[in-house]
Amino acid sequence: MIVVMRPDSNQQNLDSVVKHLTDRGLKAHLSKGVERTIVGVIGPIPGELQDELEVMDGVGEVVRISKPYKMASREFGPTDTVVTIGKAKVKIGGGHFAVFAGPCAVESPEQVLATAKAVKAAGATVLRGGAFKPRTSPYSFRGMKEDGLKILAAARDETGMPIVTEVMSPRDVELVAKYTDVLQVGARNMQNYPLLDEVGQTRLPVLLKRGFAGTYEDWLLAAEYVLAGGNLQVILCERGIRTFETFTRNTMDLNAIPVIHRLSHLPVVADPSHGTGKWYLVTPIARASVAAGADGLIIEVHPNPDTAKSDGAQSLTPDNFAELMRQVKAIRAVLPAKAPA
Repeated sequence: MIVVMRPDSNQQNLDSVVKHLTDRGLKAHLSKGVERTIVGVIGPIPGELQDELEVMDGVGEVVRISKPYKMASREFGPTDTVVTIGKAKVKIGGGHFAVFAGPCAVESPEQVLATAKAVKAAGATVLRGGAFKPRTSPYSFRGMKEDGLKILAAARDETGMPIVTEVMSPRDVELVAKYTDVLQVGARNMQNYPLLDEVGQTRLPVLLKRGFAGTYEDWLLAAEYVLAGGNLQVILCERGIRTFETFTRNTMDLNAIPVIHRLSHLPVVADPSHGTGKWYLVTPIARASVAAGADGLIIEVHPNPDTAKSDGAQSLTPDNFAELMRQVKAIRAVLPAKAPA
């Protein structure tokens, strides 16, 4: 349910609505736009609540949200959410564009720092890298864990780039949050509800990847877990879905970008590295994603992909990444302007 305050309502009116909800054992989330203020009602809604709210001073209308995802819905947030990342205050969403780039897996301080410097020089704003790696085979390289987190943090100290890295288990959230600026929830964990609950208790931005077979509703309900925990800084990531096609690693669902923007206020980034699994497809799918309205990209880059311990086949060299950035900037320059929120 949302309560839309009238344009002429005052702070006392708003405070009265919030108090009424609190007295009812409900939570109120405020969304203040240029023309109106919306109060989102969180919790089990009593049948008579709508009638009670509609007669309160300053209330314009009370609307029940029919979708199962409430806080993630466009009705709940009519203006785009802008997520701010790290001390560098990198913004994404609402007209702000960000590029996350770096190696699939942290392998050494030299590898991470060299990649960080290269992607920053090309225009990336956030460093990505995996310290905990979910792998299909238990015998594959599964990450350096806390040592990898320390390497990422050292690269951030030297370059000033905030970092994003994956957290795989609820028990690791506190550890990973000590080092990172964005907590990534991977595709395999999109519906790991204990993990979603745990990252929802943090106040770090969360990058939530779509699962292999997740519908849009599944994906937004996963985001709802994080939002319902009080963490409103959620970024959605389309990274391809599993279909009958086997030539590419996954099938990149470009429909997801405009559809999610229609259904939700949350920013959406595209991951053409996992979406294709082939380095030579990353740049064209990145171009298409930007043209479709993505708020950002997440790209795997490695100084020497042939020797990468993870996902070398889909990793760009620094030179190829610089060319991708040149093309992305050219496309964004001709897109219709969207004023930053």
